[in-house]
Amino acid sequence: MQTDKKDIRSLSKEQLRDFFITQGDKPFRGNQVYEWLWGKGAHTFEDMSNLSKTTRQLLEDNFVINHIRVDQIQRSSDGTIKNAVRLHDGLIVESVLIPTKTRTTACVSSQVGCSLDCEFCATARLKRMRNLNPDEIYDQVLTIHQESKEHFGRPLSNIVFMGMGEPLMNYNNVQKAIEKITSDEGLGMSAKRITLSTSGIPKMIKKLADDGVKYKLAVSLHSAIEEIRNEIMPFTKNFSLEELRESLEYWYDHTKSRITYEYVVWKDINDDKKSIDALVRFCKYVPCKVNLIEYNPIDDGKFQQAYPEAIDAYIKALEQNNITVVVRRSRGKDIDAACGQLANKS
Repeated sequence: MQTDKKDIRSLSKEQLRDFFITQGDKPFRGNQVYEWLWGKGAHTFEDMSNLSKTTRQLLEDNFVINHIRVDQIQRSSDGTIKNAVRLHDGLIVESVLIPTKTRTTACVSSQVGCSLDCEFCATARLKRMRNLNPDEIYDQVLTIHQESKEHFGRPLSNIVFMGMGEPLMNYNNVQKAIEKITSDEGLGMSAKRITLSTSGIPKMIKKLADDGVKYKLAVSLHSAIEEIRNEIMPFTKNFSLEELRESLEYWYDHTKSRITYEYVVWKDINDDKKSIDALVRFCKYVPCKVNLIEYNPIDDGKFQQAYPEAIDAYIKALEQNNITVVVRRSRGKDIDAACGQLANKS
């Protein structure tokens, strides 16, 4: 339901304190409301039980809480949980809880749809409808944190910005969300447990470095050969591999934090020796590790998973060059929650 009232979570703590002063109340009331909104994740003003009825009514008269609503929950046979999240304007994004024996990871979205056009990704077919607000990103994380405690008896341990959208195309809102997630007044998570995944926008990677972010950076590379990368990720025609390399060197110089390259190997696209050699060369520019990711089909014959022999050839070449490589097996494939599948069926 659309309303002219202001979303209260767009206000800073200082603005909330000022609001109560203008109403003839004590400024600490703003602190209480702020804690309810961020620390406790209140969905309604009625939830704010230590406030008087008069105060709750005052908030109701002036503001709304545009909290997300989980429309549908799907559970995979491997324990993965996918949330279809309805936003206040009716649009839907998806987020995923990925459990292992020792950790629970939240995979969250940053845009409705996506600004980019990677051909192997279901989300890209939606095109971008709008950026998510900081509170909408935060809500996805808080929801998965609560689900982790409910279903697995432990709090959320890691966050990856690998859901729908390109996080660096929604830079300010993503930054504000991470500030709340890492704040003691929010979830108090360590920034080192957060990974932002980008398709590689050089000027924004440099901005990350300039802003001194403490979280980790992952880059969806998928080919270190210009022509192949341009074909599977057409937007990269605007950002050459040379520019990307420069920005990653800049990142490492400023942060001393190694890069993770995400890399899917496809049959007849990047499964040959030339592609392997190009990746090895690219990996030598800055300290890095490579995640070889299992491909998850999106009902399109163009992209097919490479044969195991091709994966083994990549592993062997990378290890021979002292480059850390991990093969990531996809989770949640049976509910279209795996990498690249979000929004495939919804």
